[in-house]
Amino acid sequence: MQPIYTFISHDDFVADVRALATALAASPEWQPTLIVGIGRGGLVPAVYLSHATGIPMASYDLSGQTPQPGDNLLARLAARTRAGDRLLFVDDINDTGRTIGLLRRWLDEAGAREGSVRFATLLDNQVSDQKVAYRARSIDRRVVKDWFVFPWEAVASAASIAEDAAEVPERTG
Repeated sequence: MQPIYTFISHDDFVADVRALATALAASPEWQPTLIVGIGRGGLVPAVYLSHATGIPMASYDLSGQTPQPGDNLLARLAARTRAGDRLLFVDDINDTGRTIGLLRRWLDEAGAREGSVRFATLLDNQVSDQKVAYRARSIDRRVVKDWFVFPWEAVASAASIAEDAAEVPERTG
């Protein structure tokens, strides 16, 4: 079955970032001290959200789904939480929950302080195994099988977009 591609316009993307910034402003009881963009898909939203909120940003590349050897970034981030920092990890979509689950587990193993890490996504799958604190929009993957193409992905070839969509066929079938 050929997936349905839904291209998200730049204007819709900016509106989604503004929705996240508004949601953050509406929860003064927990404000991040650092935004962490999850590579690849969360890097661009994290940069925009950092500009929208004035909160500094770091990045963590998880596109390979493995910890980065020799980097110790997660250990340093976990240490920052023990020193009082609050980290907001940003990704484009919470689809299966695999990325968020891995990061939660690795941060826990690195000793991150409980309650000091939250997640935000542009799109949040309501039936994901992992829950996020902030979302711009929600979808239900039991119903919505579209493959979402964000503005930074739209520059890829059609073949590359199709390859990405085919990686986890149960998302789009």
